[in-house]
Amino acid sequence: MADVTNPAFRMLCKKHGAALTYSEMISADAVLHGNLRTTNRGLRCKEEKPFAIQIFGNSADTIATAASMIEERYSPDIIDLNFGCPANVLVKDGSGSALLNFPEKIREIVSNVCGKVDVPVTAKVRVLYDIKKTIDIARIVEEAGASAITVHGRTQAQQYAGKAEHEYARNIKNELSIPVIANGDIVDGLSAKHVLEHTGCDALMMGRAAMGNPHVFAEITHFLHTGEQIHIDECTQRLTDFKEYVRLLELYGLEEYVDIRMHARWFTRGIKGGRHVRQGVSGTQDKEAVIRLMESLCAQFPDEATNNGFRVN
Repeated sequence: MADVTNPAFRMLCKKHGAALTYSEMISADAVLHGNLRTTNRGLRCKEEKPFAIQIFGNSADTIATAASMIEERYSPDIIDLNFGCPANVLVKDGSGSALLNFPEKIREIVSNVCGKVDVPVTAKVRVLYDIKKTIDIARIVEEAGASAITVHGRTQAQQYAGKAEHEYARNIKNELSIPVIANGDIVDGLSAKHVLEHTGCDALMMGRAAMGNPHVFAEITHFLHTGEQIHIDECTQRLTDFKEYVRLLELYGLEEYVDIRMHARWFTRGIKGGRHVRQGVSGTQDKEAVIRLMESLCAQFPDEATNNGFRVN
């Protein structure tokens, strides 16, 4: 996710049990033009393994060349192709989910990238209103050489509104031989268990639910293995994670690329009294000031235990 899954945040998710982490979306065109900001998004540390770098673009040749350059420079374990982003800036350029309207172009992109790199190639897609056409696209991804596919159960028009429809992933899983990963509205142990059982998919992908709450991976893993929910003081957990996040940003030299205010807002989302922190950080980029505000919040509302993402009143 752009401006979210930088190396520091990915390592925090890995610490809490994420089995596979993905880079921010990287523009194939920017890679070819040597854009420094885009290059930094692909940075990895030796502890981060396995690790996938996700690329977007609208030209099969450009994406394939960029993928080859990325493989040589960063040695990712997976190259992931984005055919799912609904952002207007990508769609109007013919990238992301816009490519779902051009199945043969998707075939060309997947095939070209598979021919250029040695690591496995995967793809992420959104769904079309027509489930048959969606399954046809998934088949094309498989036939073109992809090693796995992720299915987000919303259409491009839905953006992130409404409910993710996992019936698509279920049907695609029944049709394909490669691993299928379900994505969308997986926010806690209960929803993760439901989606796995309903779809029969091989894995789950989480995005927005982890923004500001990387501990959610530990909560879900614990629930899937034990059937029990973790009770935590959520404010203290978020504060601990935010401090570690700041430390990792400093370690990897990423502070200048991150809007600390925006990230602090994510880390206080859903916390009792969090609105006051979000208001307080609106005019500062001082990470120490943000930490002091969060410490004050946790002192004011101690032991705000949550039950796997749902507050216990």
